[in-house]
Formats: sequence, C-alpha cells, structure tokens
Amino acid sequence: MPQTRKRPSKKQRALEVLARLKQMYPDAVCSLDYETPVQLLVATILSAQCTDERVNKVTPELFRQFPDAAALASAELDEIIELVRSTGFYRNKAKNIQGACRLIMTEFEGQVPRSMAELLRLPGVARKTANVVLAHAFGINAGVTVDTHVKRLTQRLGLTQADDPVKIEQDLIKLLPQPDWENWSIRLIYHGRAVCNARRPLCDRCLFTDLCPSVDRALVPIVPSELTSVSLASAPELA
Repeated sequence: MPQTRKRPSKKQRALEVLARLKQMYPDAVCSLDYETPVQLLVATILSAQCTDERVNKVTPELFRQFPDAAALASAELDEIIELVRSTGFYRNKAKNIQGACRLIMTEFEGQVPRSMAELLRLPGVARKTANVVLAHAFGINAGVTVDTHVKRLTQRLGLTQADDPVKIEQDLIKLLPQPDWENWSIRLIYHGRAVCNARRPLCDRCLFTDLCPSVDRALVPIVPSELTSVSLASAPELA
C-alpha cells in the first residue's frame, strides 16, 4: 500500500517559512532612520499609510528642528504639520506626535515608556507602533508587528484566516518563537516588497511555493513540501 505524505502542520510551515526568511534576508533591519527611541516612535507614527522611504526624506529636517520629546511637545503645531505634510494624513499625525511627546514629558519623565500598556496610552500609538518601538528601541519582543505586508503574506501563506491585525498577531504568536517575533515581521516585509507584492505576486521567483496555498499554479507546478531548508541560488534580489 503506497505511503501518503503527511501534510505539515501550520506551526511546522510557519517555522519553515521563518527559517527560509532568515537565509533569504539575513541582514534585514528596520528601514526607518532614527537615533533615539522618541525619533523611532515619531517615524513609526509617520509611516502609517506612507512608505518608509518617504518618511526617511521627511524626518531629517523634522529631527533637526525638533530632536527630542521636549522640543516636539513645545513646538508650534503648524510647524510640525508643514514638516510632515508629504507623509499624508499630516494634521492627525502632527497632533498625535505632539500629544504623544507631551504625555511622555508629563507622565514618563521625558522618556519613551518600555511597556506595551504604557505605550498604548500615547496618542497615535496602537500595537503595531508599540511593537516596533519596543523591539527596535529596547530589544523587547512584546508581540508581532502586523502591517499591510505582514497581513497580506500571512494570509496568503495560510497561517491565519483573520483579517483584524490584532487577531493575526495572536495567531502568529502561537506559531513563532518569541525571540523571532519581530525579525519575522521585518523579513516578511522585505519579501512582500521584493516578491510577494499586493497586485502581482512573483510566484515564479518565490521560495515558498511548496508551502503556500495561494501560489499561482499557472506559473509554478505543484511541488510537495519536504520541510527542509532550500537552496538560495534563486533567492530574490532586493531593489
């Protein structure tokens, strides 16, 4: 009687995706430019519905004029608005940046807080922003950052059926080791930009085709998953 290949569990697939991501993008880092925790906080607030590339063009002058929480808290709001205008939703972003910095000054002795609960008290800060700040400013993996790339790829890979970012994060927390929560997100973002883009995923260039239930079979034939690390000879080049 022929043996049937056992389908890998969701957790097995997630861990294999993680292993391949580490090989494909070993030097992946946060692409926002910053020097201090408050600058990372501000840059992350600005990155909502905006590319990191655009944010990095805006923040040098913003941080030159207002380098810290004290300066941003006491600035004229219209000055912040003009400096962040090109990032979109600039009025709300400017108000949130100033509101967050004022709370940092009055409630946290001028220092960005180091806990999820405290960060979520700041205007303009939800779990995505808090996760980024905790991981990259303080080395604390409190959760999994879920942005549009992470949401799209996690769904395409069949690792979640949820649509709400908080529920997606909860699903990923169950599948991934805590030390890898943030580097999963950073590397998946790199892959989303380089290969698995929103409009036309390049399945013929992807190294996850044996693990991905959403692969375009017109481009890639069915290949059974062996759950072993793949050769990176055909790994995508980052633009």
